[in-house]
Amino acid sequence: MLTKFETKSNRVKGLSFHSKRPWILASLHSGVIQLWDYRMGTLIDRFDEHDGPVRGVHFHKSQPLFVSGGDDYKIKVWNYKMHRCLFTLLGHLDYIRTVQFHNEYPWIVSASDDQTIRIWNWQSRTCISVLTGHNHYVMCASFHPKEDLVVSASLDQTVRVWDIGALRKKTVSPAEDILRLSQMNTDLFGGVDAVVKYVLEGHDRGVNWAAFHPSLPLIVSGADDRQVKLWRMNDTKAWEVDTLRGHMNNVSCVMFHARQDIIVSNSEDKSIRVWDVTKRTGIQTFRREHDRFWILAAHPEMNLLAAGHDSGMIVFKLERERPAFSVSSDSLYYVKDRFLRFYEFSSQKDNQVISIRRPGSTNLNQGPRTLSYSPTENAILICSDVDGGAYELYIVPKDSASRSDTVQEAKRGVGGSAVFVARNRFAVLDKSSNQVLVKNLKNEIVKKSSLPVAADAIFYAGTGNLLCRAEDRVVIFDLQQRTILGDLQTPFIKYVVWSNDMESVALLSKHAIIIASKKLVHRCTLHETIRVKSGAWDDNGVFIYTTLNHIKYCLPNGDNGIIKTLDVPIYITKVSGNIIYCLDRDGKNRAIAIDATEYLFKLALIKKRYDHVMSMIRSSQLCGQAMIAYLQQKGFPEVALHFVKDERTRFNLALESGNIQIAVASAKEIDEKDHWYRLGIEALRQGNASIVEYAYQRTKNFERLSFLYLITGNMEKLSKMLRIAEIKNDVMGQFHNSMYLGDIRERVKILENCGHLPLAYVTASVHGLTEVTDRLAAELGDNVPALPEGKSPSLLMPPAPILCGGDWPLLRVMKGILEGGLDSVGRAGQEEDEEAAAADWGEDLDIVDVDAMQNGDVVVVEDGDVNEGNDDEEGGWDLEDLELPPEVDTPRAAANARSVFVAPTPGIPVSQIWTQKSSLAAEHAAAGNFDTAMRLLSRQLGIKNFIPLKPMFLDLHIGSHTYLRALPSAPVIPLAIERGWSDSASPNVRCPPALIYQFYQLDEKLKTAYKATTEGKFGDALKLFLNILHTIPLIVVGSRRDVDEVKELISIAKEYVLGLRMEVRRKEIKDDTVHQQELAAYFTHCNLQRIHLRLALASAMNICYRGGNYITAANFARRLLDTDPPKEAQAAVARKVLQACEKNMKDATQLNYDFRNPFVVCGSTFVPIYRGQKDVSCPYCGARFVPAIEGQLCTICDLAVVGADASGLLCSQAQMR
Repeated sequence: MLTKFETKSNRVKGLSFHSKRPWILASLHSGVIQLWDYRMGTLIDRFDEHDGPVRGVHFHKSQPLFVSGGDDYKIKVWNYKMHRCLFTLLGHLDYIRTVQFHNEYPWIVSASDDQTIRIWNWQSRTCISVLTGHNHYVMCASFHPKEDLVVSASLDQTVRVWDIGALRKKTVSPAEDILRLSQMNTDLFGGVDAVVKYVLEGHDRGVNWAAFHPSLPLIVSGADDRQVKLWRMNDTKAWEVDTLRGHMNNVSCVMFHARQDIIVSNSEDKSIRVWDVTKRTGIQTFRREHDRFWILAAHPEMNLLAAGHDSGMIVFKLERERPAFSVSSDSLYYVKDRFLRFYEFSSQKDNQVISIRRPGSTNLNQGPRTLSYSPTENAILICSDVDGGAYELYIVPKDSASRSDTVQEAKRGVGGSAVFVARNRFAVLDKSSNQVLVKNLKNEIVKKSSLPVAADAIFYAGTGNLLCRAEDRVVIFDLQQRTILGDLQTPFIKYVVWSNDMESVALLSKHAIIIASKKLVHRCTLHETIRVKSGAWDDNGVFIYTTLNHIKYCLPNGDNGIIKTLDVPIYITKVSGNIIYCLDRDGKNRAIAIDATEYLFKLALIKKRYDHVMSMIRSSQLCGQAMIAYLQQKGFPEVALHFVKDERTRFNLALESGNIQIAVASAKEIDEKDHWYRLGIEALRQGNASIVEYAYQRTKNFERLSFLYLITGNMEKLSKMLRIAEIKNDVMGQFHNSMYLGDIRERVKILENCGHLPLAYVTASVHGLTEVTDRLAAELGDNVPALPEGKSPSLLMPPAPILCGGDWPLLRVMKGILEGGLDSVGRAGQEEDEEAAAADWGEDLDIVDVDAMQNGDVVVVEDGDVNEGNDDEEGGWDLEDLELPPEVDTPRAAANARSVFVAPTPGIPVSQIWTQKSSLAAEHAAAGNFDTAMRLLSRQLGIKNFIPLKPMFLDLHIGSHTYLRALPSAPVIPLAIERGWSDSASPNVRCPPALIYQFYQLDEKLKTAYKATTEGKFGDALKLFLNILHTIPLIVVGSRRDVDEVKELISIAKEYVLGLRMEVRRKEIKDDTVHQQELAAYFTHCNLQRIHLRLALASAMNICYRGGNYITAANFARRLLDTDPPKEAQAAVARKVLQACEKNMKDATQLNYDFRNPFVVCGSTFVPIYRGQKDVSCPYCGARFVPAIEGQLCTICDLAVVGADASGLLCSQAQMR
């Protein structure tokens, strides 16, 4: 059984497939009817109007209807498009068991526990016949697919066949006189429209189901006696043919398979059984753990079945329908029925080659699964699942005369899968030993190879190579060298498709496609919600594949799209130009013509073949929102512009591609405030002041307009803006414009008019306008404001603009191939003169006689009212006719010979060059790529805590660049500082970044830290040593000797940090004298400089002597004397302590310290880890810890995670060579 879809729900009592769409109805014991899409696996709709269980449900063959019958005695007819019940048929007096539409007539047949079967006309919504005769519940009733018969099954232990021929005649020609007579008889004596033709008796218990064969005169029934019975009928009688025994409980449903000679039954014994009709034996059984089966349904046109059980339903197939095939250049070998067939693509000829053996096993799914072909030897390998996996080797005769219907004796063998790996060698997978057996054409083993992974299938991967599939990965294995050539993590792969040049491979899983190179280097992954069925590569390197309902394409960069929708699934064999060759599920070859324009256009864009793009735009109708969105997404809005007619879309694309001219044209058409505003922003970005001005004028955006005139230095128009603000009574506008103009008198006047006399007085006074000051002082009287003393006023004037008037200067550049070529497409009719006329955007605001207007009368002239009679002003272009000599031959090429500046293509940013081939974290940080720097440090040193490194990252980045100031309004220009740069260096070769942290600086820090330790400044020393540890990951050195010195410095710093942390801790715990002695003792075992070791030993000796631990103190005294202290006083104290201790050799307290047993100190818990005990270490500094600390942050370096995997310190290019 191949399960295609499964649901979890209440008990399923009724099922029905839609004839055309991938839908199935499931009626539940809870009263809900569910509509599922079994292809997508989604619930489309639910219908919830029945009261109580719904036992029967059925789709109409052609109308958007379905019928349901439930325990509420109601039959409901639904329209699934309208999502509602159309009407209810009432008449049954008990539970309704099944309902079914007739294939041709507007009839519904229903079976009920009221012991009757009713036939209804759903158009007239009436009951047209009641079939009585059963004397117990009628469990099912169904129409014959072709004849005028109904079969029913009842708990009265009988199956009845009813003839409804008279009902059909009455429906077809109700006007005949003889039928009028029969209608009278019906009224008087009961109906004769449906009569019992046969009563089939033979079951010992109630019969639950009976069904007709779709074409033969056979009936199958299942009953509570656990038996399935087969019946045959003719015109006069019906009889029992055989009984199929095997179910262990009541048989709930049984049916014939439409395409195979099999019967499928299910039962309350939690099993589905498949029976052979001809042999009358069981073929296969499928069981569930806990769920009883209740109902079966078959798809009317496809090879699909569904079964309902206690907790849901399953949609399944009994056998695979994919034909086994193999393509070799222009030919296709495939298996159909019992024959190997040959198909030639060029001539489309299809021939039968040889007959192959049918599997002897009675089980299902034993047909050919895969086929492998060797063209030179004309040999075929066919693999199947017989006996857990077997293969057959056939040598195909080259001449057609030798080919016959006689079964050729094949060489056979057992193996999971078998493929040709060379001309006359094939590989067979032996799953039990995980070996590949290489055999010759005589089926003799030549070689054995163990596989590097636990493979469950092998595929061809080039001569001598195998692609081995494991559960979650695939590997390419070289059989000669016995090495892995490639390895890739994947979902479970079902099919492998190689490109024609064997450079690319497509790995097809159930819902994904992985494209990889021949060495399994991953290129892209596609995910599909609908199952992927097949695929093939076309000549351009595009992968064409099919899902259950589409033909689709996948470009090399992972972009994909739909080519064509399918009615039925197909299996692609070859793609040639615009033709897809494929096999359907019936094993027939088909050639499907497709339109490849879309994916070829996208491919040309990806590969930058702009000449192809040009020709395709000219010749084809590429349009649609999807294509426009694709071009936008890929950064080609200027190409998308040439597809679009909608002005709003054109406007957006023009802004995106910076094409101001098209944007202006579209904005004029749309004429909305928002679009003019956006146009103004883009024009301002490009420095096109005239268009900015035009856009602001259209939206009457006076504030922005004033500011524009200020920054472009257009004082004349700024004065006009002041007058407009005055006319509009816009006081703030007036004041701003007077400030922009630097007009003090105007500002004083505005303040005075507004009643702000004190402000007006201050302004006039500061600027020395004495006559105005005197007048205002007289008006203010006693309220004259006092000016601050000791302040020198300065004149507030607007800054001088950097660039006065006009647009920013533009370079004349060569048009790109797309831009230049596309401008001529569809625009040949537009004259350049029109463009020139439309190009002058810098009109004035056209304020009509401002001086003559009364204050308050505002007139702003709209664009359309602009006075165009400007001919009298100035001389225009002065284009007068010239008196030229007659026809002078002027070469046309001279016009194009002007020198045009070609803008240089942007180079690669220096930061990108620095990081391209570098694995040094410091260089990535200098380039500003902090995330990659952190990833490198995490991988190399296991670092997780980057907080201490943040300031260093920033310093590195800032320190590797210098910044130049250009124009006052322009941004600063960053320049990269490179390591080892010289005047003679080539400008095209970039050196690595200059780094502010150098190794010699750490040497200086180390000396300072030693000095602080000697002086007993442990806190300062600890900070210095930690700083050294934090800086080392961002150090770069030149030689391998330097690398060794860096590693030695890490070790020194680590030892001192550990020792100093213990010493700081010892000073914190003043009450616990025992632990104080232990920490002092551990400090003496850190790898310290001799001077510091003497100090540590002297300190430990004193503490232990004072604590009464004389044996331990004596040990420290001896070790101190062994260091040969230069200070005699230190040596004298040690000798005295040793003498005093030897008189009383005992320890007052037990310490966790054994100086005879070598140990290291845990950096977190400060306890000794003796030799032989388990420990974990920091991947960066090498500090050791007890196993409980694994996974925590290292307390010594405060950077890395204890026990993390890391590749090791990388601080020099020499390490990578």
